[in-house]
Amino acid sequence: MKKLLFTFIAMIAFVAATHAQGVLKFETDSHDFGEVSEGPVARYSFKVTNTGTAPVVISSARASCGCTTPDWSKDPIMPGASSEIKVGYNTQGRIGPFHKTITVTSNAENGTVVLSIDGKVKKKEQ
Repeated sequence: MKKLLFTFIAMIAFVAATHAQGVLKFETDSHDFGEVSEGPVARYSFKVTNTGTAPVVISSARASCGCTTPDWSKDPIMPGASSEIKVGYNTQGRIGPFHKTITVTSNAENGTVVLSIDGKVKKKEQ
């Protein structure tokens, strides 16, 4: 009987362990810069929290163009902990409206998340 009980408990523990999964929850998945002047890099940080039960590692954050540069920590985000994905948009020579995306890939339950930035670059006054 003890053997049967031990086996049952071990199976439940194994099933629970295999279902442990991290979940990335972003405060927001988009940011509107509004109007920005040409020249400086427009910057924004997307805050993300691991609301799951296992560590999450962000393996990549790819921008839709070379004018947008994401930066993120390569360290695991532990359950309950937060991190940031910092995004910079190079406004130099890019007059007019813009819409760019950043595709975030991780080992989380929601393994792919698409973030977006929008705005309008106005010509630098001389």
